[in-house]
Amino acid sequence: MAVTLSQQEYWDLVKQPQHEVSEEADTFETAFQYPAELGQGYSRSIELRDGLDLGIDHYQLRERVTTHAPERPHPIEYVFRIAGKGNQFDALSAGQYALYGSGMAPAETSEHTPDETVLEINVHIEPSVLRTYLGESFDLTSAGLDYLFQPTEQLYFERLGVTTVAMHTALHQLLHCPFTGITKKAYLESKVWELMALLLDQELQRRDVQPSPSQLKSDDIDRIHHARKILLQQLDNPPSLLSLARQVGLNDCTLKRGFRQVFGETTFGYLHNHRMEKARQLLIEGEVNVSEAARRVGFTNRSYFAAAFRKKYGVSPRKYRRWS
Repeated sequence: MAVTLSQQEYWDLVKQPQHEVSEEADTFETAFQYPAELGQGYSRSIELRDGLDLGIDHYQLRERVTTHAPERPHPIEYVFRIAGKGNQFDALSAGQYALYGSGMAPAETSEHTPDETVLEINVHIEPSVLRTYLGESFDLTSAGLDYLFQPTEQLYFERLGVTTVAMHTALHQLLHCPFTGITKKAYLESKVWELMALLLDQELQRRDVQPSPSQLKSDDIDRIHHARKILLQQLDNPPSLLSLARQVGLNDCTLKRGFRQVFGETTFGYLHNHRMEKARQLLIEGEVNVSEAARRVGFTNRSYFAAAFRKKYGVSPRKYRRWS
């Protein structure tokens, strides 16, 4: 049976006192189990400092839930969808992020999809806190980032983007924080600011990109996303650029130009970064040695793999595996 609630009613239902998980010792964090009538999972709220809040939600709903939110003042916010889709941000799917500036959020109706595991990280930042973090000498107008700071009577800025490899790495580290107490708080805040820096870098790169003489067609964008999927499925033996272009029905020039435009990286750079990230995850899991990790992501030369890994992560794969 579908359920319809206001956005406030939804969160009031999730965050009832009787659903609070009491075993969490850190005073800056509160965790709630989802009520049985809604589904299963948890919602964690972490206050890192005044005006800087981190939320981690991992749940699965039993029924389709529709929520209504009124027009409202909004801080700066970013959301990373790690798994699932169709929560408060209907257009956001796994592997994507949403960045919102401050200002006025419009009234909206959203659907929360049932029977699907959702994992997302969201961060709310008061504009004054971000300004302080960037420093008084940082000129937002000169940097071309003043659109992130709108007054409450103006509609806020919003943008969807694809989560980069560097963002994936920071998200993984945030979700698997190895510390407790004040060290945990400091570590989580460092990851929150790292993600904000990566998002700002994406915004600055968009500003610096010269407009293309011809816009990509929607069909071309679909084919480029298909090309990305093929690359990720064939990390150990990827096709050449020309072969990949033929598989998705594009010429190599359009694929090369369009891939960078859509994902912010060249096809080779994207492939290389994902190979490194996959190898890092294999080493963390500890079930394979360095040679096998290299082989699984397509490196036939272990020395080249070790050099590439050290360049990206600042440590040899052997030491990384031993420390993980």
